Amino acid sequence: MSGKGNCCNNAAVETFFKTIKAELIWWRPWATRRQFEMVIFEYINGFYDPRRRHSALGWKSPVAFERKVA
Repeated sequence: MSGKGNCCNNAAVETFFKTIKAELIWWRPWATRRQFEMVIFEYINGFYDPRRRHSALGWKSPVAFERKVA
């Protein structure tokens, strides 16, 4: 991370949180904190990390990108 006042300081984290809010959190109410935690865990480990297309990878999923590179 860069120093205080740098506009790029938390850009990657802010982009991730914007994405997870828009794709998952804002579209429904949550009954319990536990339910909310489980849904976020499943989203990150089951969709965002392995399958979601990322602009930094040329709009390929991480799995597809690794297959191509390997």
